[in-house]
Amino acid sequence: QVQLKESGGGLVLAGGSLRLSCAASGSIFSINDMDWYRQAPGKERDLVARISSGGTTHYADSVKGRFTISRDNAENTVYLQMNSVKPEDTAVYYCHAVVRQTVSSTVFYSYWGQGTQVTVSS
Repeated sequence: QVQLKESGGGLVLAGGSLRLSCAASGSIFSINDMDWYRQAPGKERDLVARISSGGTTHYADSVKGRFTISRDNAENTVYLQMNSVKPEDTAVYYCHAVVRQTVSSTVFYSYWGQGTQVTVSS
């Protein structure tokens, strides 16, 4: 099994910054994509940012230029640096990873963290 543990959420003023972390642990041979999603009350869970194992990144239009995703492959950790936050960034942020668990496995499994609340006040 694989566990994803997020940290770094909290309350921040509009225009401020916050850094989320997500550490993966357990039976891990390699991790393909690592992502951050968010879900606001009454809305669907949406992709915020994605980073491949090689470092290629993708961002939702709403966060481009403000958020930066990065990862430490040696530590199986992904980060989300959130700058110039806005009240509309308020949501529960979820970490997601696509994991290959053993050297002999050809299957990648999808895992989710439990989520961390980010609240931006105006």
